[in-house]
Amino acid sequence: MMNNKKSISSIELTVTDIKQYFFCPRVIYFTYCMTLIRPTTTKMEFGKQSHKREEGLQKRRSLVKYQLIKGERRFNLRLRSERLGLVGALDMAIFTRREAIPVEFKMSARGLSLNHKYQLAAYAMLLEDELFVRGKPRVICRGPLKPRRYVRRGFIHYIPNRRVYEIEITPNMREHIKRVLGEIRQMIATESMPEANRRKNRCRDCEFARFCADIT
Repeated sequence: MMNNKKSISSIELTVTDIKQYFFCPRVIYFTYCMTLIRPTTTKMEFGKQSHKREEGLQKRRSLVKYQLIKGERRFNLRLRSERLGLVGALDMAIFTRREAIPVEFKMSARGLSLNHKYQLAAYAMLLEDELFVRGKPRVICRGPLKPRRYVRRGFIHYIPNRRVYEIEITPNMREHIKRVLGEIRQMIATESMPEANRRKNRCRDCEFARFCADIT
């Protein structure tokens, strides 16, 4: 168990951790504090394959769904922010002469959800740091593109129904993500199991459900 502030802040997290925290904080507990029980499900493998197929389709399609005429697309971007202690792999980024726009592909058919919105916002923050904070960013546009200093919006593309949602990346979202990162690190450092999720319908899709003895 970690006892000092420095060691807590040094815990590197992933953008997926943020998504899972909004879905159910216990997923983070089981992932980091009980690492030997991490299951791999058929749903996870199907999701990976679907993302790969979608990447191939996106390369052949126009950008009209994203309200753009043209732009440079980059796929599967590996992003890192030392400032946030955060890493992630963004499905797609669109670069125009004025913007850098993160795009996430989702296999869910339920529509826009809070955890997906904050996951996208976290990717926006990573993209900002890669483009504007690092001395020599790893994310380099091939064309003469000069995006703004801040990522102001992104898109979530739901594959099953082909719905695309535009999400504004607000200052409040950025600050909330920073608070959540602190809460996640504190939970990991103290190995404190959070309360069970009140939305029990989510437990049906959770790979850790059988480890939660107090859910009904």
